[in-house]
Amino acid sequence: MAREFKMADIGLMSFYLGLEVRQSDDGIFVGQQAYVKKVLDKFNMSNSKPVATPMEAGAKLSKDKEGEKVDPTLFKSLVGCLRQLSRYLPVKLNMSRLRHALVTQSG
Repeated sequence: MAREFKMADIGLMSFYLGLEVRQSDDGIFVGQQAYVKKVLDKFNMSNSKPVATPMEAGAKLSKDKEGEKVDPTLFKSLVGCLRQLSRYLPVKLNMSRLRHALVTQSG
């Protein structure tokens, strides 16, 4: 590619399309730790304890007519953040596979 295009070495990639990228001898790790922290801060959940299942599995939900109203905009924002997080699951790429893929694509 360097023969075809003018290129500059800007070092190791640390972010790509909003995802954090860590490169080491063990592989390339893609994550969203900074985004998760931002979401937890936004919804005042930074000090919450992690749990495997946030509620009883199979629980039947019903409308609480006497309960306090929920801001629909805040709720929609939370759902959007959760959808964004679930879109990109953590990925570990093997360096030899990545090199092979890059060589194969470049011809």
